[in-house]
Amino acid sequence: MRRTQRLFALAELLRGRRTGVTADVLAERLGVSVRTVYRDLDALRDAAFPLHGERGRGGGFVLDRSYSMPPVNFSAREAAVLLAAGQWMIDQRLIPFVETLRAALDKVRATLPTPAQRELQQLQTTVSFVGVPSPPVDAAVRRVIERAWLDRRAVSLSYDGAGGTSARRVTIRSVVVDRGETLLNTDDLDKQAPRQFKLHRVRSARLLPI
Repeated sequence: MRRTQRLFALAELLRGRRTGVTADVLAERLGVSVRTVYRDLDALRDAAFPLHGERGRGGGFVLDRSYSMPPVNFSAREAAVLLAAGQWMIDQRLIPFVETLRAALDKVRATLPTPAQRELQQLQTTVSFVGVPSPPVDAAVRRVIERAWLDRRAVSLSYDGAGGTSARRVTIRSVVVDRGETLLNTDDLDKQAPRQFKLHRVRSARLLPI
């Protein structure tokens, strides 16, 4: 089975289930290794499939049934305002999940006719964003943190704290965007206690197995 066919089959398997399914079960159904299944699941996430990982009995991977939105009609002015606001959020680093926002803005921009897109480009040159942006965060860290937050996955962090760099295993309860930085409110899996981390101090991050 070619990879494109396997990815489609994997999406259909997930779409047809109401409960989670483990990587072992998916591997058996598709006739591939568990490692291949994890790579394919990552590919589906990269293609904006809202996959969630659920722990405990009956857990596993599940596809959000509401991932396909009904058509939404924007006027050219409404689309332009959304695009300008989204670009402002990117420039000011108001949210850490830049790649997902850019993909969404590209879809909104594609709804505009070509003349309106040209007019929007001209208008955007007349808008300036002034403020104190959050410190920059490595793109690889942003991607892992976004996936951990959206999929409710545990994540391992390498964090630069007051006492030096340490390894933390956490689940993310909430993301707080302050004026000058992004904060992660988490539950520390090893210390069984709440912990708050500054996103720009996370040096590396990786998802933990379900």
